[in-house]
Amino acid sequence: MWGVADLPRTTYERWRHALKPDSWSKLVVPTYLGQAIGAAHLGRLDLAPAFAGMVFTYLTLTFIVLMNDVSDREVDAIKRRMFPRGGSPKTIPDGILPASRLLLVGLAAGVGAVGFAYFAEGWLNRPGLGLGGLIALGLFVAYSLPPLRLNYRGGGELLEMLGVGFALPWINAYMQGGLGSETLLWLPRAWPVLVGSSLLALASAVASGLGDEVSDRKGGKRTFTTMLGNPMARRLTEALVALGALAWILAGLFAEHVPLVVVLLPIAILAYRLRGMIALSTSAVTNAFATQAVYKAHLHRGLGRSTEVLAFSLLLHRLFLG
Repeated sequence: MWGVADLPRTTYERWRHALKPDSWSKLVVPTYLGQAIGAAHLGRLDLAPAFAGMVFTYLTLTFIVLMNDVSDREVDAIKRRMFPRGGSPKTIPDGILPASRLLLVGLAAGVGAVGFAYFAEGWLNRPGLGLGGLIALGLFVAYSLPPLRLNYRGGGELLEMLGVGFALPWINAYMQGGLGSETLLWLPRAWPVLVGSSLLALASAVASGLGDEVSDRKGGKRTFTTMLGNPMARRLTEALVALGALAWILAGLFAEHVPLVVVLLPIAILAYRLRGMIALSTSAVTNAFATQAVYKAHLHRGLGRSTEVLAFSLLLHRLFLG
């Protein structure tokens, strides 16, 4: 529960709340993974592609966060009417910032992300990078904006899996390790780890709908949670975490450029956090916001830490041992 005193007051606090820095790891960590995969492919870590990847990611992140608030303002308003002090303050319904301002800044960030990708294509000598950036941003446009708006039609989680789990790390891998490539259709040597990261991104996407189940259903938003119900969505989330860990094990066993040793600690982290999720699962029922928050904290910490460790281990092994 929160009160009026908890609302941000200064301009800085309002924009900080709107940009949701606590959620940035959802895109920043896949960026680390992609850069590590690219460096492992190339055999060295170059600073210019690493900087370019972070610029592209933060511009894309700003676009996604702000445009999602604009897109979801109606269902957010429904949730606020149903639960006047439930969850955290909502940027538009709670009057923190107007939709018009979020729309303007969000669109500027999206244009900036695509423009920077085309600039980096020439700067880094990465043919097709601009088109790749445009396609990646197009996935996020299709997620929340008309005419597709797939997040309201039952396909949002799958788009998030593709965008966050594969496209974003792939683009960063291409920025870092695609030197001399003559085509956009390029795969780094350690690409099999992206199968696991995609499954984990889908787990995160499914879990994100748990807290909004009732308001999403009332607002006509089709998510895995509204379609399957809370119990099945939780079971699916947990199964996807297990499958993501399994995919990393298989990559370590059978992928030539993914040594088994680099996936062992990430898998252990996932297993530990999955155990915490399962312990809380039966209590994370519909509208149990506090328990759901702890449940999702286990999930996000597991996904974030395991992916960070995987990126670091892959990079360390290639640069110093491989």
